[in-house]
Amino acid sequence: MSRVEVAKTYKLFIGGKFPRSESGRSYPVTDSKGRFLANASHASRKDVRDAVVAARKAFGGWSGTTAYNRGQVLYRVAEVMEGRRQQFVAEVAACEGLATRKAESVVDAAVDRWVWYAGWTDKLASVFGAANPVAGPYFSFTVPEPTGVVGVLAPQRSSLLGLVSVVAPVLATGCTAVVVSSAERPLPAVTLSEVLATSDVPGGVVNVLTGRAAELGPWLASHADVNAIDPTGADPADRVEIAREAAGTVKRVLDVPDEEPDWTARPGLGRLRTYLEPKTVWHPMGV
Repeated sequence: MSRVEVAKTYKLFIGGKFPRSESGRSYPVTDSKGRFLANASHASRKDVRDAVVAARKAFGGWSGTTAYNRGQVLYRVAEVMEGRRQQFVAEVAACEGLATRKAESVVDAAVDRWVWYAGWTDKLASVFGAANPVAGPYFSFTVPEPTGVVGVLAPQRSSLLGLVSVVAPVLATGCTAVVVSSAERPLPAVTLSEVLATSDVPGGVVNVLTGRAAELGPWLASHADVNAIDPTGADPADRVEIAREAAGTVKRVLDVPDEEPDWTARPGLGRLRTYLEPKTVWHPMGV
């Protein structure tokens, strides 16, 4: 007897839950050959606001955890991704039009990327902090602190490896994220949300919206409770408006190239440095 497969509903990921867009909108997702794959929720401005509220609420707890614990959590994400490897391979292959062997290498690189950033969490203070020489009876220390809530417009072409490459450093530094996934290739991002929900990542630390960067990006950039924005996935022509909206609340906007970089290359420390704010503390000697 034949059966009808249970079709998967690709929803948003906000505050650790999977709501549909409050607007009720959705849009069709196709593979590299134009064949229908699924319907994805089309996030609205209200969804952006809800995601920012969730990220701000989660920031205190996440930034307050020890660096060692954050590293454990990121490593746990890699563990759970490894267990769902075949699902990621199938979705990456379909969305990006890759052969199975190539898709496997992309998924493996994405898992390894989580491990790489997990290893950096407890080294940030020693690399980006300092004990400052002072000509006086004082101790002076510079300590890196997380920026806050980061809006991330994920890469459009690299639906998984590029996504992990821009989200993992946000979490490693103790920041929280509101992520707009690739519009045409959102399925790996939603599956990654399911991994985050079943890992040790607290609800609200990462929030994933599916929709158009050109529509959601300016709203995210203008939100007063967002501290920094990564416009990687925005069209170069749209980044001018994003920067203009961000200027209204004096938030940091990452300087990114017009073309997506080679995400398979070894990541540097630039993104980690970007999401950290140096705090210098003076203390008198002998007190």
